[in-house]
Amino acid sequence: MGVLSRRVRPEDWKPVGVAALEANALDVVRATDHRSVIAGPGAGKTELLAQRAAYLLQTGASPAPRRILAISFKRDAATNLAARVRQRCHRSHAQRFDSMTFDAFAKGLVDRFGQALPKRWRPRPDYDIMFPGDRDYRVFLYQQVGAPPASVGTYADLQTISVKTFERRYLVGSPLPVDGLWNPTPAQWAADRFWQMSLHEGRKSVLSFPMIGRLAELLLRVNPMARDALRLTYSHLFMDEFQDTTQIQYDLVRTIFLGTNTVITAVGDNKQQIMRWAMAMDDPFTAFDGDFGAKRTSLYNNYRSSPELVRIQHVLAQALDARAVAPVSKTAGTIAGDSCAIWDFSTPEIEAKRLAAFVATEMKTHTLGPRDFVLLVRQKANEYAAVLEPAFVAAGIPLRNEAGMVGSIALQDLLVEAASELIVAVLRLAMTAPAGRHWTVCQEALNTLRGVAPDDEVAQARLAQELDAYVLKLSATHPNPPKSKVVSRSIVDNILGFVGRERVIAVHPAYGQGGWLEKVLDSAAEHLLMSSVGDIEWPSALDTYEGTHATPLMTIHKSKGLEYHSVIFVGLDDGAWWSFSNDQIEATAGFFVAFTRAKQRVVFTYCAQRGTRTKIATLYQLLKKAGVKSIHVA
Repeated sequence: MGVLSRRVRPEDWKPVGVAALEANALDVVRATDHRSVIAGPGAGKTELLAQRAAYLLQTGASPAPRRILAISFKRDAATNLAARVRQRCHRSHAQRFDSMTFDAFAKGLVDRFGQALPKRWRPRPDYDIMFPGDRDYRVFLYQQVGAPPASVGTYADLQTISVKTFERRYLVGSPLPVDGLWNPTPAQWAADRFWQMSLHEGRKSVLSFPMIGRLAELLLRVNPMARDALRLTYSHLFMDEFQDTTQIQYDLVRTIFLGTNTVITAVGDNKQQIMRWAMAMDDPFTAFDGDFGAKRTSLYNNYRSSPELVRIQHVLAQALDARAVAPVSKTAGTIAGDSCAIWDFSTPEIEAKRLAAFVATEMKTHTLGPRDFVLLVRQKANEYAAVLEPAFVAAGIPLRNEAGMVGSIALQDLLVEAASELIVAVLRLAMTAPAGRHWTVCQEALNTLRGVAPDDEVAQARLAQELDAYVLKLSATHPNPPKSKVVSRSIVDNILGFVGRERVIAVHPAYGQGGWLEKVLDSAAEHLLMSSVGDIEWPSALDTYEGTHATPLMTIHKSKGLEYHSVIFVGLDDGAWWSFSNDQIEATAGFFVAFTRAKQRVVFTYCAQRGTRTKIATLYQLLKKAGVKSIHVA
């Protein structure tokens, strides 16, 4: 279990579980000042933060009972970081490490202290979560809100507000004024009406996550005791994927921690900013360095990609940032032939067949599994899957559209939901042998959910007995995977009943409102049933649930933070990249993200039947500049 719980002297501390860190990374790990860390693809951002946590906890630089807060953007990133800290630290240390998403952090604050907000901004305690889009804002502005008071403007003024920028600029664009605005513009008046209707005029309050972020910031501005409690709790703050920080999130962090002794480490890559459409700031690193006096540090090693891929990546990187420094590949090339090529096909059907044959051959040649490959698309994954899936199945490789919906949740999102992971862990323990690894996962999850202290051995032993008895009963009741939705749902509910529904909600705040937990459980039951088709046993059904033996198909956005031996990017054409000219920087960053998922090989495919390639000529020029060849595949 890593280092014991005793304290290590800073000068004696060594990186845990890795051979070595590059000099700049070690410098950040031991830093006592604010740092903004620019870390390119494959630089080991998660590892850097895990090592920093181990150093701070094991040397007492973060002294008990103070804690470390790590904020990520994606749930899986938050989970991965927490898991890595648990691997590197004694449990008594690891449990002082809180890893969560920004949304969960803000929501936790509103749920705990929201009733102390001024009346005009106070949601009802059982509020619902909404995910409004352009269409909702259009209906609101043009149908629901009505005409403003004459002193503000006219109905015609409201018609000139852009639906696209209403949320970003007016609804959540700046910190909330405690008493409202005295002399609002028509757009500010409309935004305030949206707030007041959402908070006070329905059967329940309904809030979006950006609105919750703004309420959390206001809450801490008007409630110094809550703000001071956070400052005292957290000695250090880590922010991951910092390039995607929104103004809302940045303002919240600034309100809590600016001018305090909490030390902040912000890590990200300005060349991988692909969330500008979702309100990411233009340049959060410069704002952070200016406000907090942070020291900018770059990491230069790439532990993921081969030297040839790293060379091509650098050509793309320079298109995004002229000052980009060439990274150093720390991985050997292991394949023959081109590391990168563009394949031209005459029809999508031929493309599908040839790609399936290519993956099958590569798997044999390099002893790889289906999940060592990924098929990436820009959007509309379902349309590509319809043609690709039959060809892959015919070649003996299951292809799985991870962007596809299961109930009301995308499959890839369902798999990283805490409730889904818990259900699978318990089923693996009950239904598969040997169960060693699953035993540890279940035991640790239960300890956390039931609030058992790391040194309470009696309570831990009691919990272990309870778990043993439960999985024996579960495997006896359900010796085979479910054949109906009723049975599948009863298994899911049974497991949740055992671990404790209320405890799951207490530990994962997102499940507390708006029926989200119910949606996750229903999708998990649906997916479990779909994974149990045919005459198969539990281990195979659970493998299918997790996609262990299938090649994933996903969008670029969903691939961020993942890595594969080979990346096949399907559809490098104007049709897929129709919005390229609207925001060339973000589109090129998306292209960079897709390319940098690969360890050994990248294949781009083009098929004239899907569209031309004039709008995205810049991307082709970049590849040509890097020496990437185009091959016509008959």
